[in-house]
Amino acid sequence: MLQRFLFLLVLIFTLVSCQFTETMVINEDGSGSISISMDLSEMMAFSGEMMTDSTLTKMDTIIPFKYILEEEKDSIAKLSAREQKRLKNLENYNIHLVTDPEINQMVIDVFTDFKDVSEANELMKAFDETDEFIPGMKTDEEGDSSNETNVGVNYSYKRGVFKRDSYILDPEKYQVQMDSIKEIESFMSGMTYKLKYTFPEKIKKSSVEDATYSLDGKTIEMERSFIDYIKNPDIMDLEVELEK
Repeated sequence: MLQRFLFLLVLIFTLVSCQFTETMVINEDGSGSISISMDLSEMMAFSGEMMTDSTLTKMDTIIPFKYILEEEKDSIAKLSAREQKRLKNLENYNIHLVTDPEINQMVIDVFTDFKDVSEANELMKAFDETDEFIPGMKTDEEGDSSNETNVGVNYSYKRGVFKRDSYILDPEKYQVQMDSIKEIESFMSGMTYKLKYTFPEKIKKSSVEDATYSLDGKTIEMERSFIDYIKNPDIMDLEVELEK
């Protein structure tokens, strides 16, 4: 998905603001919800027909990954055992797709509920898979993983301590993507990646010096340049300790 997205940025040839927002809510028992959203409305307005085709219509729909996996089970069966397992882990994720060509609106939101925060570890994988359902962004090669962001995230929440750890999935593929990004890095300067996490107790301390907090002290927010995050996933690492 990343390479196709970068290609569209080159076609637009202008600085366009785009914000990725990752939102999480954790309850007292460790359960909760997580989502990652991307608003392409401004980009859609600049690009005109570049991001649209005859199938783009007004819609506001939720697509369960479980349904998608069932529909594509024959194609999935041809993939490696490892890739089949990763796709299986996406069963509880959903895609919320909102498009309206009349007002140049396109918003993609991938979300899931979890009983334990570790169940959210496939969030980035689920987001990568959404390009198959976004008009004008579907890849041509089935099972081609070269379009993935190659950034994974591990979440943990134990004894009042939350951790978010970003890491590179495949160093070799990651380097190829970094070489491609160099050519259009300046066009991505307006893109940001934001975290907004809400916890069941007040936050005692965090590992991020420039984070902002809600008035009740239970919600933390941090924001970084998207290109900086892709180039160095560690800048979005976060550790939060809650008050007992």
